[in-house]
Amino acid sequence: MDILTIIEDKKQGRALTREQIDYFARGAADGSLPDYQLAALLMAIRLNGMDARETADLTEAMAQSGEMLSPDVGGVPVDKHSTGGVGDTTTLILAPLVAACGGKVLKMSGRGLGHTGGTIDKLESIPGMRVELPEEEFLSAVRSVGCAVVGQSANLAPADKRLYALRDVTATVDSVPLIASSILSKKFAGGARAIVLDVKTGSGALMDSLEGSIDLARAMVDIGFHAGRKIVAVVSGMEEPLGSHVGNALEVKEAIDVLSGRAAGPLLEVSLFLGAQMLYAAGIAENAQKGEEMMRAALESGAGLNKLEEMIAVQGGDSRICRDISLLPKAPLIVPVPAEKDGYLSHVNGTALGLAAQRMGAGRVKKEDIIDPAVGFVMEKRIGDYVKAGEIICTLHARDEASAREAEEKVRAALTFSENPANKARLLYALVTPEGVSHLSE
Repeated sequence: MDILTIIEDKKQGRALTREQIDYFARGAADGSLPDYQLAALLMAIRLNGMDARETADLTEAMAQSGEMLSPDVGGVPVDKHSTGGVGDTTTLILAPLVAACGGKVLKMSGRGLGHTGGTIDKLESIPGMRVELPEEEFLSAVRSVGCAVVGQSANLAPADKRLYALRDVTATVDSVPLIASSILSKKFAGGARAIVLDVKTGSGALMDSLEGSIDLARAMVDIGFHAGRKIVAVVSGMEEPLGSHVGNALEVKEAIDVLSGRAAGPLLEVSLFLGAQMLYAAGIAENAQKGEEMMRAALESGAGLNKLEEMIAVQGGDSRICRDISLLPKAPLIVPVPAEKDGYLSHVNGTALGLAAQRMGAGRVKKEDIIDPAVGFVMEKRIGDYVKAGEIICTLHARDEASAREAEEKVRAALTFSENPANKARLLYALVTPEGVSHLSE
């Protein structure tokens, strides 16, 4: 088998055989193929695509490139995955809420990819938090607490771990076959039996068109269904940051605010919808409506916040942050950004906002970059809001004046104001199951 032939075949738009895909995945996992050849093949796949059979073969090959877990956690192992967005902190809200309702959330998350934030980067902003746990310790945490969120183990889908990092720095993030196979290879290897996928659509998402997002959702649901998993996908909006906070420690703070009952809005609404689907998929709730009722009860009683506190403690973090958010990392410079004129906030370039946070140090430009957990910004206004000149539209949390000035320029450029009223951004678009696509009305 020759990697150059494989690259050439895909460059010419030819379908790869299962043997070629296995060779490619093994070479990524064991290091026998160099980054530059892997990057060339990733770009060829991004440009010429993969058919359904190739995508399924790549998913299985990456899952089988390392250890395959069959976890005994005292219930149906359930997982949720988001295709990524800006200010998307749903995992830190719904994982403890689902656990508080009796679920067993077995969550392996990634780091930042492109302009989107990574859950693992957010968790690492918590002092002492361990995101790399030995397998038995990870499973023990799920059995005792009901949820644990860790980084992808080197022994699980190692081919994907290497390709995931390369995609981030080679402009090959937005490829349906690569996204679908990456997500599901980790879920299969990690032992999840019930999976809820949150596929984002809009300016701040990996897939900016609704049609593309539904295509991605369908691809993943088909792969999961044929692999014997209970799987559904929700297509949700990302026309603006889901939460108001963008940046690692800032997003942890917002999750705590939501679980404490101090904050609500779109972030909570989407978290409850996804969590309800998780409870239904895991067989804990008789339907999604009952699942949402259970989630709301866990939120109102404080059981969800208690579970987050337990999860942080069992993973070695300072769980006092759940009661005292001042213990999270803080940026040395806080800069308010005022509106320059009256008007309605009519459009937000979510990708531009994500890149602004990345440039501040909240994300990576190169895979070896070190993240600053404290920096980012808080959006004080949402699409549809009326703003008066001088009113604060954003608050920057920066490491120095130079990065604050650059961030202010980028944030202003990402926001469009108009004299005419604008509609609020839509949150939920579709539910995709093996039976088909159901469009959701708001």
